[in-house]
Amino acid sequence: MNKTILSKSGAIQPGSVIGIIGGGQLGRMTALAAAELGYRVHVFTPEQNSPTEQVSAHVTHGAYDDQDAIETFGRSVDVVTFEFENVPAQTVRHLADLAPVRPSWECLAICQDRVREKTFCNELGIETAPWKAVSSVEDLKAAIAEIGAPSILKTTQLGYDGKGQVRIHADTDPANAWQDLGGGSAILEGFVDFKLEISVITARRKGGAMASFDVVENRHKDGILDKTIAPANIPADLAAKATAIGQKMAQAMNLVGLLAVEMFVTQDGYGKAHLLVNEMAPRPHNSGHWTQDGCKTSQFEQFVRAVADLPLGTTERHSDTVMLNLLGSHAELWHQQLSDPENKLHLYGKAEPRQGRKMGHINRLYPKGSQPKG
Repeated sequence: MNKTILSKSGAIQPGSVIGIIGGGQLGRMTALAAAELGYRVHVFTPEQNSPTEQVSAHVTHGAYDDQDAIETFGRSVDVVTFEFENVPAQTVRHLADLAPVRPSWECLAICQDRVREKTFCNELGIETAPWKAVSSVEDLKAAIAEIGAPSILKTTQLGYDGKGQVRIHADTDPANAWQDLGGGSAILEGFVDFKLEISVITARRKGGAMASFDVVENRHKDGILDKTIAPANIPADLAAKATAIGQKMAQAMNLVGLLAVEMFVTQDGYGKAHLLVNEMAPRPHNSGHWTQDGCKTSQFEQFVRAVADLPLGTTERHSDTVMLNLLGSHAELWHQQLSDPENKLHLYGKAEPRQGRKMGHINRLYPKGSQPKG
């Protein structure tokens, strides 16, 4: 293993190797940002010709539970991070014996399990939708009786972009819903009648320094993020509260890296805005893609800075921005998108444009303070 830690600051020296677990688009954009800062990237992924390996110096193909491959990978890098959280926590725990892992496997264990995630938030005094852990049809019946319908049954792990979820209505048969989900460990969440969804992304260094990007609004279609509007058109005090929640969570987890927190904006019985945490992710996030073109420092550069323990960059927004996801065959219209000189196109190098698959995104910039509506 290379030993290239700077003796004075403790930072990972440029020229070192950053190991990224996962080969998707988030790893790809992180690898590009790492290269600009002088780092090389070694990606570990089971996927051949993954988006990340296309722009990385080294790649190891292997299953995430292949201990021999993981150990060889861990000994070849100077620091390890991950671009998605569906990695066995034990694998990341083993890697921590071979190289610094940022964020830690403890952070990963919280964020990859919805029961741990909700418990973590509630113990910090941070509100979420009402929820109950479910492990059987009988548990589900009891949870529905307590929480009511409509509600949402979700797997505790591996669900994303609307997958691993079943809607519960007043006439839903709990046995059928449980079968549709596939059984196992799950959580029932009460339905939230929200005004809008927002998110905030916070970077945190090893020593505790933090910086957050502007709070943004997210709009979904079919359970998948469609567009992000930066900044969110919400009162300044509510944005400050959302930022404080994100930073409180990052601090409590002792996170080193990035933490994205999604929240619902609701209204209480008096018409006052209220925040409920929905989900969190200890990595770059789709709702932060706007920062590539709308900020002086992108979320990907900031992620590398935090993982390498470099001083954090400014999160200042120089332009209002709308980010639009390109899903499936929509990415094949790249030439049409480029014909508009105002569009900033980012494609992920994925060969197969399956329905609902994130193939790229567009950022469109507006004068700061113009409050684009998307």
